[in-house]
Amino acid sequence: MASKSDQPTNRLQAELKKRRPFDSPHQEAVLNVLRTNDQFQNKFGRLFRHYGLTASQYNVLRILRGEAKPMPCLEIADRMIQVVPAITGLIDRLEAQELVIRQRCREDRRVVFVALTDKARKLLDTMDEPVMSLHRGLMGHLTQLELKELSRLLEKARQRVDSAQLPGDQTPSP
Repeated sequence: MASKSDQPTNRLQAELKKRRPFDSPHQEAVLNVLRTNDQFQNKFGRLFRHYGLTASQYNVLRILRGEAKPMPCLEIADRMIQVVPAITGLIDRLEAQELVIRQRCREDRRVVFVALTDKARKLLDTMDEPVMSLHRGLMGHLTQLELKELSRLLEKARQRVDSAQLPGDQTPSP
C-alpha cells in the first residue's frame, strides 16, 4: 500500500505519475516549464504541419514578414525562437517550397539575403487567424495581469541561462 508521501501533491507530479515530491522547487519549476513547452510545441507543430511547415520554417517566414525586407541568413538565425543548427538547410527547404528566394550581396558575396515570396505572404495571411486562435486557446484562461506576470517571470528565469554551470564546466558562475 502506498504511503501518504507516495501520493502526488500537485498537478505536475500527478501528470508525470511521480510518487515522491520533487527534489527542490527549482526542479519542479524547470520541469513545469519543460512540460508546458512540450505540450505547446505539440499543438503548434500539428497546426504548422497542416500548412506544410515545421515550427522553425514558420518562424523564419514570420521573421522575414516582420522585417519586410530581405535579411542575411545569419541575422535570421539570431532571431529564431529556438536555436537552429542548420539554418542553410532550413532555408533550402523553404526555397524548395517556393516560399523564399536567396539573393547574394553584391558588396560581399559571402553574405546571402533571404526574401519572402508572394506565395509565402499569402500562406502567412491564411495562417494568421488559426495561429492567433491557438494562442488564445492555450492562454486565454489567464488574465492580462497573469500573462504579463508570466512573461516577466520567464524573462527573469532566462537571465541566468548563460551563467548556469554544467557539470564539468571549469569557469565559476557569477
